[in-house]
Amino acid sequence: MDGIAELRAKYLAEIGAAAGADALEGVRLAALGKKGEISLMMRELGRMSPEERQQAGPALNGLKDEIDAALRARKAALDDAALDERLKAEWLDVTLPARPRPRGTIHPVSQVTEEMAAIFADMGFAVAEGPQIETDWYNFDALNIAPEHPARQEHDTFFMHRADGDNRPPHVLRTHTSPVQIRALQDQGAPIRVIAPGRVYRMDMDLTHTPMFHQIEGLAIDRDITMANLKWVLEEFFSAYFGQRVKTRFRASHFPFTEPSAEVDIQCSWVGGQLKVGEGNGWMEVLGSGMVHPNVLRAGGIDPDEWQGFAFGMGIDRMAMLKYGIPDLRAFFESDLRWLRHYGFGALEAPSLHAG
Repeated sequence: MDGIAELRAKYLAEIGAAAGADALEGVRLAALGKKGEISLMMRELGRMSPEERQQAGPALNGLKDEIDAALRARKAALDDAALDERLKAEWLDVTLPARPRPRGTIHPVSQVTEEMAAIFADMGFAVAEGPQIETDWYNFDALNIAPEHPARQEHDTFFMHRADGDNRPPHVLRTHTSPVQIRALQDQGAPIRVIAPGRVYRMDMDLTHTPMFHQIEGLAIDRDITMANLKWVLEEFFSAYFGQRVKTRFRASHFPFTEPSAEVDIQCSWVGGQLKVGEGNGWMEVLGSGMVHPNVLRAGGIDPDEWQGFAFGMGIDRMAMLKYGIPDLRAFFESDLRWLRHYGFGALEAPSLHAG
């Protein structure tokens, strides 16, 4: 077929002379478009004899491939040239400081929960968890709380709705994390050492109380555990938590789920209106504790004739207030970004036993 060499020279020259993408597209359409010269010549192959087709076919296919490759190469060259021009006109000084980006902080409750868990873990306590919506049995009956106890009244506890005609005891928003201890006893048996941190709910709202707050409870069951073990655990915890030796004072009290029961005070002083823990002649009540009541052990599937142990519970929010000087409990739940920036913790401030 005549003219192939001339077409090759013609289009290779036009491709090389194309100054932009539009001009290059025009060359492509003129050569390889539906009505392009090379495309029209490819259609003529059907009218040729087999001998002619055998010679012209490979030549046209070679021309088509060569022109297509030249178009692609020229397009890449034009793109590179355009990028070089942009880079000359646009530049960025990578040595300049980055734009300031606000960083979030860890909430004091989360930080203190981790601190407390780390301290108790060093004493062999595992973390146990349970549901926040509890049955009446786990929240009250299993913990030896009598039906007439004030905690089982609507003025103190959030009860879930029951449909008309459903006479089952309503579920409750748990009023403490003690139900977690019952579940842990049922699941793991004795001996056991666990702490149960989490949210709890009560009908209360003032400077030192909120309807939802955070509590951590501890449970240790073995064959020969006594109140002396309880005192040692708490004193070691307070000393590690506050970063100095803290004395404790036990006062007789009453809780349905422990017998004997005791409220625990820590040594403190007020100097210039500022609270200082671990020194002075004052005392501050911080938690309730005692030896687990036999009825509670039975509810957890534990034989009280063979096993005994202690339990305690304290407010995580209040412990955060004492350690970090936070004056108002209600601010914990207001989502005030200024407050969070002031009292919050950096993501890399991981709790440790030696952190003060």
